[in-house]
Parts: sequence; C-alpha cells; structure tokens
Amino acid sequence: MPAITLQGVTKQFGDVRALRGIDMTVESGEVFGFLGPNGAGKSTTIDILLHYTHPSSGSVDVLGHDVSEEPAAVRKRVGILPEGFAPFETMTGRQHLAYAIEATDVDDDPAALLERVGLADAADRAAADYSTGMIQRLALAMALVGEPDVLILDEPSTGLDPHGVRRMREIVRAERDRGATVFFSSHILAQVEAVADRVAILRSGELVAVDTIDGLRETVDAGAELTVDLAGDPTEISPAVAAIEGVSTAAERDGDLVVGCTADAKLRVLDEIRAAGGTIRDFSTGQASLEDLFVSYTEGAA
Repeated sequence: MPAITLQGVTKQFGDVRALRGIDMTVESGEVFGFLGPNGAGKSTTIDILLHYTHPSSGSVDVLGHDVSEEPAAVRKRVGILPEGFAPFETMTGRQHLAYAIEATDVDDDPAALLERVGLADAADRAAADYSTGMIQRLALAMALVGEPDVLILDEPSTGLDPHGVRRMREIVRAERDRGATVFFSSHILAQVEAVADRVAILRSGELVAVDTIDGLRETVDAGAELTVDLAGDPTEISPAVAAIEGVSTAAERDGDLVVGCTADAKLRVLDEIRAAGGTIRDFSTGQASLEDLFVSYTEGAA
C-alpha cells in the first residue's frame, strides 16, 4: 500500500490556482524529496497532506486514510517537522518532548530522543533560548515521538551547521531503514540528493517530474557537469556558455566555471570558452547535480 496518494488535487485561492491537478504516489519506506521554486505550491501541498487546508478538488490518502474524512487517524501515525517551528517560551527541551510524548500517548524516553538529535546537554535549558539550529533539532525530536509511519519534514536543514546536517541525514536514513516513509521539502538540493530515493518537482502548481535522480538525468539528457579551471574570471565567460544549446546552467563555483550540460554539449562548451577569449587551464567532468536538473525543469529547459 502506498504511504501517500494524491489524485487530481487542485487548490484555488480566489483567482489564484495554487495547485493544478496533482497526481502523485509516495511508496511506503522511501525517502521522497518534494522540490519547487518559491510559490510553486509546496507548502500548500504539505498543508493539504496535514489537513491544515482542504483541496478544492481531488483526493488525498495517507496510510490508507482519506485525509479529509479521517484526519485524526492520519495525525496519529504521522510525525511532523513544520517550517518555522517556534518553541513554547516557558518550557525546556525536555518538557517539550514530555509534552509531545503525552499528547501521542506513547512511553518514549525524552532523554533518548534528545540524545539522538544532539541536544542532551541542553535538555534542561529553556528552549526559547536555543539557537535556530537547536530549535530545528528539537522539532525533529518531537517529530520522531512514537516512531511514526510517515515523517513529513518541511525545510528540515534550516539553521543547521554541517554537523547538524550530517546528523539529520543519518536520522532520515535510519528512519527509512526502520520502515518509515520520509517526505521532505528542502531548498538545499545537495541534501536532497544525498538521501532521496525519488524526487518530485513542482512548477507553478503543476507536477513536472517524479523520478529517481538518475531517471531525471536520462529524461532531460543532462548527464554531464563540466568543471573548467580558467585563467581569468569565470563570470566573464559564463553568459556566452549559458547560451549554448544543451547547456542548462553555467555559474562560478569556488573559482571555477561549472556547467550543467548534455553529454554532447561538452565540446561545444570548451570551444565557446576559447572563442570568447578564455584560457582553459584544466577541466573535469561528472554527473549533472540535482541543482542542474532542478533548474532545467523549473526554467522550462526540459
């Protein structure tokens, strides 16, 4: 049985169509990345999954329950890390976990959950005094209460330092290995690429792709990332390179010119760099990143 199913889901806000007939299935036990530019409809979709708002048409099932008809049954089995979580001002981290455990009616150990997310040393501090990253860790610990069958994580890496990001990835993988389904939205595409089994890309309220990252590469023929070490400033060359047929992105990264392109465009890129007066000191190739694929789909290059 799929963990999440959306069929023909639309959402209208006055004259604005936020969602335009979303058909999407998330399989049980997979890590599913949900991507899109600002205003694409990601938050609206998540709000519908959590019954914070109703679809204008269509149906949404989570774990076999219609979200509109059985919201309590859905909430009981879903852990949520919301974007912009704000802790209670008068409660410690430990008290937040105790509250979530009591509300969920389980017997989890607050200390063990805080240890898991790296907050053991701050358990008895007022959560209102936590840093942004610590608040995000606390929200994740609360989402993990009761070993939910589905985790919905909205921008889970916000405010996290590199150690926190690594811990987040480890927890996501561990939850998948436990059998949970992880549905998450993030603007940090490298983190999505590191853990997602499949991704969906939303553009202007329409679902434009649902596939593995390798599948997306095959679909758009964006199988190459070309990194060019130039003697001069890469930003002087990038506009000319970006205009080449088969190039999806061309930007400076760590002093190099990094080009997302189809495999057959690599030689054209090198020729254009020389024609534009650039001096190539070295170059290397690799697979197109999820960021390159995202740009291809959301800017219409696909």
